[in-house]
Order: sequence, then C-alpha cells, then structure tokens
Amino acid sequence: MANIASLIQDDELRYPLLKLAGETGDKADVDVYVVGGYVRDLMMNRELSDMDIMVVGDGIQFARRLAKRLGVKKVVPFEEFGTAMIPCDDLEIEVATARAETYQQDSRKPQVSASGLEEDLMRRDFTINAMAIGLGKAKLGDLHDPCGGLRDLQNQILRTPLDPDTTFSDDPLRMMRAIRFAAQLEFSIDRVVMESITRQVKRIEIVSWERITAEFTKILLTEKPSVGLDTLQHVGLMEIIFPEIAAMVGMEQPAEWHHKDVFYHTLQVVDNIAQQTDKPDLRFAALVHDIAKPRTRRLHRKKGWTFHGHDAVGAKMIDRVAARMKLSNATREYLKKLTTLHLRPIALAKEGVTDSAVRRVMVAAGEEVDDLMILCRADITSKNPRLVKKYLGNFDRVEKMMQDVEERSAFLKFQSPVRGDTIMKECSIGPGPLVGKIKTAIEDAILDGKIENSYEAAYDFFLNVKDEIINDLTSDDGSSLRDKTS
Repeated sequence: MANIASLIQDDELRYPLLKLAGETGDKADVDVYVVGGYVRDLMMNRELSDMDIMVVGDGIQFARRLAKRLGVKKVVPFEEFGTAMIPCDDLEIEVATARAETYQQDSRKPQVSASGLEEDLMRRDFTINAMAIGLGKAKLGDLHDPCGGLRDLQNQILRTPLDPDTTFSDDPLRMMRAIRFAAQLEFSIDRVVMESITRQVKRIEIVSWERITAEFTKILLTEKPSVGLDTLQHVGLMEIIFPEIAAMVGMEQPAEWHHKDVFYHTLQVVDNIAQQTDKPDLRFAALVHDIAKPRTRRLHRKKGWTFHGHDAVGAKMIDRVAARMKLSNATREYLKKLTTLHLRPIALAKEGVTDSAVRRVMVAAGEEVDDLMILCRADITSKNPRLVKKYLGNFDRVEKMMQDVEERSAFLKFQSPVRGDTIMKECSIGPGPLVGKIKTAIEDAILDGKIENSYEAAYDFFLNVKDEIINDLTSDDGSSLRDKTS
C-alpha cells in the first residue's frame, strides 16, 4: 500500500491537484478530502482516473473556486445533489458536499441532506470506497477509514459499510458494481454480501437499462470477463438482465468440439477474445454469437445435438436484446453481422478454401472481416489439442488468402461497379427487382473470378447477360418485367 501522507506532501508535487484543492479549502475555511475510488486506487498503486473531492460545506461553491484556480471556465452543477463536475483535459473532477442520503422504495434516486465526514463515508457502496484523505493544511494526508476499508483492501474482500440489505435496497445497481469490482480487483465478495445480493436480485428491476448496460459492459471489459459473468449467473442477476444468456446454462453440446455446456463454452470464448482486444463490441459479440443455441437445439438420431440456423435466428434475437439494453444502432448492426457470419470462416476451414469463397466472406463481413476472424479463432475451445491445431492452421491459411486476394481493400466495401442508374438507362426500366438481379449477377461473376473487379469488365459482362436475365423474369401473363417497371 502507498504511503498517502508522503505522496501528497511530496516536494516534487507528484499530485499537484490535491495540494491545490487543499489550499483552496484552506482559503475558504472548509475541510476538503479526496475520497472514494481515487483513494482506493492510490493506495493500491493502480492507474488513477477521475477524482472525487468531498467538502464539508458548500461543494458547488468550492467547485467554482477550484475551477477558477485551474483555469477551467465551465462548471456543471447539480444543485439537487449538492455536487458539481469540473471537466479537465486529462480527467474529470467531481466535487460533492458531504451528505446523507435517503431512498424511496421504488427509486434509486436519493434525497440528500448535508452531513459530516463520517456520515458521508458510511453511505457509500463498499468499505474500500469509503475512505477519505485530508487535503487541508491541518489534516493533510490523514486517512479517515471508519468502515475498515484499508483492512478489506489488504484482505482483498468486498464488504458494505452498512447492512448489505440496506445498501443494495437503496441502490440495487450496487449489486452489479460488487460483481464488477470483485472481477476487476480480483477480490472475493463477503459471504453475507453475496447472500444479500441473492435475496434482492429482483430489486435490479427499478434501475434504468442505460445504467445496467453500462455496468454490464464494464464487467465485459475486465481482464477475465468470465469471472463476473459467472457470478452474475450464480446470484441470479443474469436471469433478469440477460435471460438469453442464462438460458445457455446446462445446454449440452457435441463432445467433439465443446467440452462445456453452451454457457461455459461462451464464457471461454469471451475470455479468449479478452486476451486479444479491449474493444467492447467485439467482446459483446463473443458473448452473443451463440445466443440462439438454446432456441434451435435439436436431438438428431445419429448426429446428436444440433443447432441448425442458430446464426440467423441469433441475429434476429439481437434486435430485441439491443432494444431492451438500449444499445446503439451501430452496436446492434455490428453484433448482428458477426452473429450471422460467425460460422462462415469455420465452414471454409472445414471444407477447403477457394478464392471465391474467401472473397464472399470478405464482402459479407466488410470492414469487420478482421474482427470476424478473431471471433472465429476464439470460438475454437475443443479439449482435443489435435483438432484445435488443425482448425487454427486452417484459419491461418484462410487469413493468408485474404491478404493475398487482389485489391483486398476493394472487396471490403465491395459492390457492383455498374450502378443502378446505368442498368435502368441501358435496359429502359425503372427501379425494381430486375435491377437487383442484374447487379447480383455482376457481383457473383466478380466474386467467382469470371471477370475482373473493374468497371470495364463489369459493364461488358452486363451487356452480355442483361437480355437473358430479363427474359428469365418474364411474368406469367406474358408481359415482361421491363413493361411492369417502365
């Protein structure tokens, strides 16, 4: 643990902002403390992020004074809660009046009143976040720890300052925060705290989906996401916030490839992805890529368990998930694309690889083709090392072919070089299915290597096939599609 007093009093001013906050408090004749996660991370020698400052007095007025000394013109006050944000270039400072909180049964929005230092610390979520360090000259470096947070840091355990039933009933999101902190810090959760979460999981339903999704994403972004995800399942929160994932528990899979049920296979895929990237959407894609397996599982007399169509069904399920969890449109479409396509590269590895097949996967995936390949590699979790080596070797060959395909970048944003307006003009037709049919024929010819991916080659091909396609689409009553779309 760091020596707090020596850090703050360091002559080299390694933490000049803390000293400046203390000086500002002295001039205003108020006690000022740095509190919460900043203190926790400072003591654990972790990377420091946003700073929480607590004032026994008018926090908003203090924030304006501190901002002025920092040269920050804009302060964002929240009068109802006695807090203010000071946005700085490299961090965000939150200043709060020391306060007590009371909650209504159906809301996690507190009613606040001014209080002293100790009462403010007692209202906080966990003991490791309920410590304060004095910043004023008279109390510089003094550690205030009424709840035993330092002891719990040393013992690597999460406990609540108050009875956990009160803590979690007041703000049910703290249940997810407990699981996230335990995963992030590699701490255990106190048995009494775990039992309280299990009893109160239904309380999470009063929390907004935006806050739930934000906390869930933080769990996904931990070094080993499976730890937090498995705990969510164990206490019963997963069933409420992500029932599609909870449904995977106990779902057996063919022994050849997956030595776990669908749930634990999925957690392994997420952990595999986490070793490769911090990209939230890709980690989320790893979590949902098999989301439809419980819905599509069938027992085949010879093949055993099958999951035919789980890629397409899963993509449709993501629409509902995205709406419920308030995901952005971009994230929703990304998850749908990778879920739809996650079997395609595996099929290439099984069946042998051709330039045409590789081009088609590249076109379908577009800019996400590299992410798709990362996901597919992560999806190989067999306990048979020979099979793993074989499949990963096949993926190596597929990726090499992707790099070797001529004009790789052109295929990532591929579409017919002959556009719809040219087709309509040459064929004397209006918008309709015939235009799409001709464009598809041109694209297939390029992807199959029959013609070059150039306007000249595509235009010549178009002139040769347009009459044949038009004739094939002649309607039953004898009128041509050209007549109907003119």
